[in-house]
Amino acid sequence: MKRRGMLLVIVMVCLLLAGCSNSPSTTAATNANKAAEPAKKEILVSAAASLKNPMTEIEKVYEEKNTGINLTFNFNSSGSLQTQIEQGAPADIFLSAGKSQMDALEQKNLLASGTRSDFAANDLVLVVGEKNTSIKSFQDLTKADKISIGTPESVPAGKYAQEALTKMKLWDSLKPKMVLAKDVTQVLTYVESENVQAGIVYGSDAHESKKVRVVATAPADSHSPIVYPGSVIASSKNQTEAKAFLQFINSPEGQAILVKYGFKANK
Repeated sequence: MKRRGMLLVIVMVCLLLAGCSNSPSTTAATNANKAAEPAKKEILVSAAASLKNPMTEIEKVYEEKNTGINLTFNFNSSGSLQTQIEQGAPADIFLSAGKSQMDALEQKNLLASGTRSDFAANDLVLVVGEKNTSIKSFQDLTKADKISIGTPESVPAGKYAQEALTKMKLWDSLKPKMVLAKDVTQVLTYVESENVQAGIVYGSDAHESKKVRVVATAPADSHSPIVYPGSVIASSKNQTEAKAFLQFINSPEGQAILVKYGFKANK
C-alpha cells in the first residue's frame, strides 16, 4: 500500500510540473523573446530588366551573409524606373542599364551624394533564332522582314542599337522593319518565338538564352560605352544599408557573379 501511495504521489508531481511548463508566464516569455528579435530591414532595389538573373543570385548570397536585410527588386526598363523614381515611387537603390537615365536623376538631385558608381559593362550583339542561317552580320539585316530592338527612348539597349545602326548607315533603311519592345527581355522573346528574324540585345542577355545565337557583336566605337551605373536614392531611409549593398555589388564576389552571367566587370 505504501508503494502504491508513493507511486501516486510521484505521478501527481510529474503532472504538476508538466502543467507548470505550459504556464502563461512561460508562454509570455517565449512571445517576449520573439518580439525582441529585430525586424529585417527591407531594401527596395529598382533594377534594369537585363540584371534580373545575376541580381537573383546576388540577392540570395547577400541575404545569407546579412540576415537582417530583406532585398526586394523591381525589374523594369531603365526609362520606366527613372520615371517611377521621379514621380516619388519608393526606392532605396537604382541600378540602371544606361547612363542617361542616371544622369537625369542626378540633375534633379534625386541621388544620394557620393554614392553613384559604374558597377558593370556589356556588349551589344545581334542575335537570331537557332534555325536562322540567312543572317550572319548586321549588313544581312536588310534581308530580314522584322527586327526587334528596345524602344530607344526608354530602353538603353534600344538606344545603343539605334546608335550602332546609324553608324553603320543602316538605320534609315531598317527603321520600317523595327518591332520595338518594352525591354530587352521582350526582344529576346520575339527572337526565340520567331516573331522576328533578328534582335539586338546585350551580350549578357544572349548568354542566358539557349534559343538564340549570337552572329555579330557591334564594334565598340559604333555606340556609346555600355556601362551600368548604380546609386542610392536621396529619399532612401536606409542609406547605410543601401550603400553596403552597392559596395557588395562592386566587391570581387559581386563582380564574379555578374561575370558569370555574361557581364563585364567594372573598371
